Amino acid sequence: MKILVCISHVPDTTSKINFTDDNTAFDSTGVQFVINPNDEFGLTRAMWFKEKQGAQVTVVNVGTADTEPTLRKALAIGADAAIRVNTPATDGFSVAKQLAHVAKEGAYDLIIAGRESIDYNGGMVPGMLAGLIDANFVNNCIGLEVEGTSAKAIREIDGGKETVSTALPLVIGSQKGLVEESDLRIPNMRGIMMARKKPLTIVEPVSSEAETTSVAFEKPTPKGAVTLVSPDNLDELVNLLHNEAKVI
Repeated sequence: MKILVCISHVPDTTSKINFTDDNTAFDSTGVQFVINPNDEFGLTRAMWFKEKQGAQVTVVNVGTADTEPTLRKALAIGADAAIRVNTPATDGFSVAKQLAHVAKEGAYDLIIAGRESIDYNGGMVPGMLAGLIDANFVNNCIGLEVEGTSAKAIREIDGGKETVSTALPLVIGSQKGLVEESDLRIPNMRGIMMARKKPLTIVEPVSSEAETTSVAFEKPTPKGAVTLVSPDNLDELVNLLHNEAKVI
């Protein structure tokens, strides 16, 4: 089985986020980038298929050269090869189109993409990718088994979960629950050394036009000041809740 895992290069959630050019561009200065968490759950499941069923795992990213450390980390975790499509990730459709071209060229049986990236949270790429390559699609996937050319997937739905059966080729939108957080892997020294020898292929993009454009970014409203009230002064607390907060 050939597996393609789509990897997004996203800011660490602990990074301080700022914008430049009158809030129209993301400021990457001093920001640590990581594998998108939803993609990491998918990559970990792909590694299980590699170890249990002998699957061949390739990771792919749409991005410029600064995303290569993230791909190298995926190789250190255990992926066999990496592909970088040499173009900035501008919008969901253009990314899906680049990934679709790679998927068709490689004739992959299973394509794993995180249900969404934690930076833009668009949630568009997996579904559009499946549509572009005419593959079956299961989103919000929290369980996956493959036997021959058949797959059984569990997906999260409102108020519960649903088990579906389908055939390969298959695209899934992975998320937390596909594997346990304790199963996520930290590259060891041997993996890091081996990753340096694994192929990282750079391919040029196919023609594509962005369907959406980010106009501006805005930070959440800062939290208001906190007023501390002594537990012995209930009258003051009631007064503040009534006259200032106006909640009673």
